[in-house]
Amino acid sequence: MRETIDRIAVLGNGLMGTGISAVFAMAGKDVVMIGRDAGRAGAALEVVGKQIAEFAARGLITTDHARESHQRVSSSADPGHAASCDFVMEAVTEDLAIKTELFAKLDDVCADDVVLASSSGQPASALTAKVKRPERVLAAHFWFPATLIPVVEVCPSPVTAEAATARTMALLREAGKEPVLMQRETPGMIGNRIQFAILREAWAMWAEGIASAEAIDTVVRQTLGRRLGVTGPIESAELGGLDTLHAFAVSLLPHLDASPKPAPEVTQLVESGARGFANKQGIYDWSNRDGDALKAARVDELFRWLKKDAGK
Repeated sequence: MRETIDRIAVLGNGLMGTGISAVFAMAGKDVVMIGRDAGRAGAALEVVGKQIAEFAARGLITTDHARESHQRVSSSADPGHAASCDFVMEAVTEDLAIKTELFAKLDDVCADDVVLASSSGQPASALTAKVKRPERVLAAHFWFPATLIPVVEVCPSPVTAEAATARTMALLREAGKEPVLMQRETPGMIGNRIQFAILREAWAMWAEGIASAEAIDTVVRQTLGRRLGVTGPIESAELGGLDTLHAFAVSLLPHLDASPKPAPEVTQLVESGARGFANKQGIYDWSNRDGDALKAARVDELFRWLKKDAGK
């Protein structure tokens, strides 16, 4: 695979595409952000600039670094412009048909030694139906917000070349990320599987009237949330005693929700038009809650962790 990566194509100029573009630009790479709508290019570039500027405002980079990083990002509406790039990262809408066609196009226009990566949760093998060189395709799943979450889940397909995986891991480390290599493909990868296991149980307890949404969220924030920033679930179990946690699991697991679908009460809310904070309709009464302040608090906490990671 290509030894030197100076120019990166990011396909998609939505929330994930802009964040990923900012990450690579701050790492000194030239980035061409390719979207379907040329009319949105200016707005997307402005979003990238704001994301980079936040790092300067928090003291993580200098104002000169921020300005130079923003200048390294350009925009296009033509996937063919990926042909001039050394690495490609797809971050388009979660539509498998669109992704399949896009990877076929990228496979045609990009040089043979260029890695084609997908930042979505789709397994790489699901994207290569029309790709002639599937050995250069893999998944590199960024979490939202891409600028603030350090982990990227890297998952090669059964036919992905080891060189493509190694090059991707090295690039992500160069960009300040912590790539985690998966040993085989699975729906949802690592983080989303764990996240939705927690969410399924939380929804089920609320739907069954075991506890209010406020109580459930408070318990998670003040218990798991306090520990998981230091120890993951397997580490926590080992520290607590594997035999003890195993015995507890034997007695508790039969009582946990194992439904293959979300709680019916949640489905009813969605079918009635509820979107949560976006339209103030959901499990919570968002008319009495400051969702914008909650989002801002989350960003502040994520930046606090980044500054800690950077020793600042």
